[in-house]
Amino acid sequence: MNKIEHIGIAVNSLNKSVPLYEILLNTSCYKTEIVASEQVSTAFLKTGENKIELLEATSEDSAIAKFLEKKGEGIHHIAFAVDNILEEMERLKANGFTLLNEVPKKGADNKMVCFVHPKNTHGVLIELCQEIKWL
Repeated sequence: MNKIEHIGIAVNSLNKSVPLYEILLNTSCYKTEIVASEQVSTAFLKTGENKIELLEATSEDSAIAKFLEKKGEGIHHIAFAVDNILEEMERLKANGFTLLNEVPKKGADNKMVCFVHPKNTHGVLIELCQEIKWL
């Protein structure tokens, strides 16, 4: 794993949360995106090398909606950038980690992603991210 790619924060409303984080981080939201496969709307902010992803559920049965119902707004996951997501997935499986995805899937911000089950990481949901490179 190369670095923390972003920190994902579950929020009830992007309309309310984006302005708050823009003031807090003294920066503008640089991208919003709907990830239909995850039933989520996202907004990204960057300060220095650090990125924050705000996540709002678009469906009551999405993972983010369930998280918000159970835990309320707050940190949802920590994402790490990797060079080769398939190799990293194999390495983690070989070391006993449970992956929530059998194969990487398209995520937000031009990334292929895979999640590591929080039961293996002391309750922290970990996301692996690999930049999609277009040829």
